[in-house]
Amino acid sequence: MKKHFLLYFLLLPILSHAQTGVDELDNLMGDEAPKQELVYNAFKSSRVINGHSMEMLGEGVLDFRILHRFGVVKNGISDLFGFDQASMRMGFDYGITKDLTVGIGRSSFQKEVDGFVKYRLMHQQDGIKKRPVSIIWVSGMTIKTIPFSNELFNSFSNRLGYYHQAIIGRKFSEQFTLQLSPTLVHRNLVDYIADFNTAVALGVGARLKLSGSTALILDTYPMLYGNNSNVNKVPISIGLDIETGGHVFQLHFSNARGMNEKAFITETYQDWAKSEFQFGFNLSRVFTVKKNTATSF
Repeated sequence: MKKHFLLYFLLLPILSHAQTGVDELDNLMGDEAPKQELVYNAFKSSRVINGHSMEMLGEGVLDFRILHRFGVVKNGISDLFGFDQASMRMGFDYGITKDLTVGIGRSSFQKEVDGFVKYRLMHQQDGIKKRPVSIIWVSGMTIKTIPFSNELFNSFSNRLGYYHQAIIGRKFSEQFTLQLSPTLVHRNLVDYIADFNTAVALGVGARLKLSGSTALILDTYPMLYGNNSNVNKVPISIGLDIETGGHVFQLHFSNARGMNEKAFITETYQDWAKSEFQFGFNLSRVFTVKKNTATSF
């Protein structure tokens, strides 16, 4: 017992010095340890073109969105390359928190009303504890309000459609972002007998930054299951993002007329190979409704 006490007494100065060194190291690391940095600006909008992006609205931020599509360009000068025709969607998205957004919109195409809930499960993060991707969940519903030609099908349930989507995205650099969006769409009533009520698609969204205010964007949703090959075509949209202050302006070409997930994934009948695509634009204007908040992109 005395030997143990004597050994401890002799080692006490060394142990005290070691503890001081650990404390100094902790203090140093506390001051200079790399911060956890959440990744923003993967996309400049909460939508790529048609589909949702991995970006979220800030808490208390309202996004007023106008999506506009002209007619197909292949008809040429007879209808001014589609400018004589038009369809649109007007919507309002609101950030309840930085990780939760809700939205509602109305499309002139098939007179549809749609709504969605979007929740971020994981935010891409740099630093010591890296999170390589952002993961977002979206669930939405559509209601078709156009009169039915056949009264036998004219029920409220037949007007409904649903979709559920997981978005897995990564901002690889300041110049390039890529996301994948596995999506399930269900329609209670389909357009053709050969159509499937339920379809599964894999969305791909990409952004290539060209300058501080412009970027090339790609949005496509090939179907993995539920494709009626006789009529369904892969929706492909290619465009240019232009940021101007509080506005995000998108110019694009797309073969999809529909502007909600049910419509553009399962009801795109125009074929790029036959020049059946149209010019369009999306306009996003954000407003800070709740003070001391800002958008996350």
